[in-house]
Amino acid sequence: MRMNVACLDLEGVLVPEIWIAFSEESGIPELKRTTRDEPDYNKLMHWRLGILAEHGLGLKEIQETISRIEPLPGAREFLDELRSVTQTIIISDTFEQFAKPLMEKLGMPTIFCNSLEVAEDGRITGFRMRCEQSKLTTVRALQSCGFDTIATGDSFNDLSMIRASKAGFLFRSTEQIKADYPDLPAYEEYADLLAAFKAAL
Repeated sequence: MRMNVACLDLEGVLVPEIWIAFSEESGIPELKRTTRDEPDYNKLMHWRLGILAEHGLGLKEIQETISRIEPLPGAREFLDELRSVTQTIIISDTFEQFAKPLMEKLGMPTIFCNSLEVAEDGRITGFRMRCEQSKLTTVRALQSCGFDTIATGDSFNDLSMIRASKAGFLFRSTEQIKADYPDLPAYEEYADLLAAFKAAL
């Protein structure tokens, strides 16, 4: 009998989108663009870093915004209940410098994410992805260790891990993604998502 691991996206599933929150606080509308809009994460991040440099903004300013972000209503309870029935890992394309305060608010779940390259003056000069196609690669690695994965996410960059898993669900995704992938079950409420995970276990 193979063990199950629940694999969750972070932003849009458990916490608000960090870049959207920062866009609103900084008054830079271009930073609202996320992986719901741009499937190529590498392209998206280089574009974001260019905008930050243009406005003279760095890690400190983004971390100040993050310190004010709370988990989505019901997210902590959903996560606690899911963790009580199966091993759970958050697989995110965010960065450890962004994620830590959010993990504290979520009860310190395990997260696999990436890291930023930051200059001494706080400028973000680049980023290091943990591995190529990090979500799909992580799910495949877990499967190679004898686990079955059950995954959920809301964006283009979650589709590969959802499709590669034993069961996978969209959560609070865009109308476009739901229309493009009608075969994927799509949920809007944590109670329904939790029931789907439990059924897949």
